[in-house]
Amino acid sequence: MSINQVAADRTTGASADTSVAPVAPVGVPRGLAGVVVTDTVLGDVRGLEGFYHYRQYSAVELARSRTFEDVWHLLVEGELPDAAQGSAFAARIAELRRLPREVRDALPAIAAGSGRAGALAGMRTALSLLGAARGFRPVYDLDAEQRRADALAASAAVPTLLTALYRLGRGLDPVEPRDDLSYTANYLYMMTGSEPDPDRVRAVEQYLISTIDHGFNASTFTARVIASTGADVAACLVGAVGALSGPLHGGAPSRALDTLDAIGTPDRIDPWIRERVLAGERIMGFGHPVYRTEDPRSRMLREIAQGFGGPLVDFAVEVEHRVEAILAELKPGRELHTNVEFYAGVVMELCGLPRQMFTPTFAAARVVGWSANILEQSQDPKIIRPAARYVGPTAPVAVPAG
Repeated sequence: MSINQVAADRTTGASADTSVAPVAPVGVPRGLAGVVVTDTVLGDVRGLEGFYHYRQYSAVELARSRTFEDVWHLLVEGELPDAAQGSAFAARIAELRRLPREVRDALPAIAAGSGRAGALAGMRTALSLLGAARGFRPVYDLDAEQRRADALAASAAVPTLLTALYRLGRGLDPVEPRDDLSYTANYLYMMTGSEPDPDRVRAVEQYLISTIDHGFNASTFTARVIASTGADVAACLVGAVGALSGPLHGGAPSRALDTLDAIGTPDRIDPWIRERVLAGERIMGFGHPVYRTEDPRSRMLREIAQGFGGPLVDFAVEVEHRVEAILAELKPGRELHTNVEFYAGVVMELCGLPRQMFTPTFAAARVVGWSANILEQSQDPKIIRPAARYVGPTAPVAVPAG
């Protein structure tokens, strides 16, 4: 039973003259770890097995065998497309990449105002403006088809917004999207102004597919909480972007590379790691709140990185092995493996993405998962409204005079 169902059961059937005993808040773990808050058909993360899936398909296998658009279709439409459906869906997405004039005209000011905060911070403002310019209405007032149309329009525009804000922040003109390029190829093209190498497009596409959705992470839950209020799609996505911007959520790919930079050379690996472990410091790119085995996304991205090869990849693999070995020695029994961010940073670096665009690239994938969750949550008319346990000083019934 979901929390929404429990809340409904607690509030249904109490008449005005019926005394209803207050329900004491149930103790829950910090961060709601492991607490089931609703039902979903979009996918699941099975942390003990090191496995996750989108609907009934292995997410990693989808990343290996399908396109980003195919997986997008799966999450939003409920099934993998055949060739004709896939072409039609990709064409529909391509039409939605271009921004309304009001949004394009405002982007230079948004980029200037974002300053060093970068494209992701600017996108929060740009998404709000996009929703207003496209006339998004509260999902509460829309039928399923119009909700889906708004979700597709917002998601398709995200790469255009991110790359335009990035280029404007560097004093460059935005690059207009192309209808003949895939979602991933178009994203890289708009970022660099050059048609990207197919091998790098495919590597980034596999990363994007592997990060479209991942259970009830902080940003997805945020999007669903806002959707439960009936707000419009843009409002839901802005909240999700805000959650993603935190370094404990989406900000780690560049920080994992910063760790490799800080270590510098192979002879410094062991002393650097030992010092951090003994000091109780977190090593960015290692550990996950759900997985107790190797992160399957990390395994796939390591294989992609090794396909490119080179000194950076060799160094990353050596650091991974030494971190695991030293932890086994200093913290026996504690499982800690690389998470998606560690090799994601390596792959994006190899594919020429600037580090300030690592987390925005994550957002360009996750926006599809957010949208699918928004659509699912909007089918439930019950607002998400949990309780907190008050632990402050006892409050008197009457306010003291004076």
